Amino acid sequence: MIEASGLKSGMVIMLDGELHSVASAGYHAGGGQQGSAVFAKVRNLKTSHVKELRLHPGDKLEEVVLDHKEMEYLYTDGSAFYFMNPDTFEQISLSSEIMGAYARFVQPNMRIPVQLYEGEPVTIAFPSAVELTIVSAPAGLHEHESATFKTATLENGMEVLVPQFIKEGDTVRIEVASGKYLERVRREKQKP
Repeated sequence: MIEASGLKSGMVIMLDGELHSVASAGYHAGGGQQGSAVFAKVRNLKTSHVKELRLHPGDKLEEVVLDHKEMEYLYTDGSAFYFMNPDTFEQISLSSEIMGAYARFVQPNMRIPVQLYEGEPVTIAFPSAVELTIVSAPAGLHEHESATFKTATLENGMEVLVPQFIKEGDTVRIEVASGKYLERVRREKQKP
């Protein structure tokens, strides 16, 4: 059990018999007749529904520790995404709702940490940024201009705004949450 005043972003707690991930938590000292309180936003791991909570700092909550297992992404049938445990070859599925915004970034054979509760898959611990290759991009207006952006297509079919110097074949880092370009990934050429 954990006190509400100890809540931190990323923790998983049990509320009303369902797992919730803490998106944010903040302590507010009271004044006058208002007592202190903890305000938290939590996301239901099954339904992805977000709700806001106002808790007394001393309220006890059940903290849940999830197991992490790196799984290999296999395929999707539109309603579920299928992963395989590389050690046992056991396959599991996660619904499209659980995958959410991450769905457009998964690639076949990609290894992703899946979070399990009592052996059942609950959610994924997706990285905050992914590296993808540019498959088509128009020629830059000015070679060294970086203040203006152009539209380029990534290997997953997604279009993203990139600086003028980016060209086909470049690998770029994309922020998963926003889908925005972060930087070009430089690969050092190895000498024979």
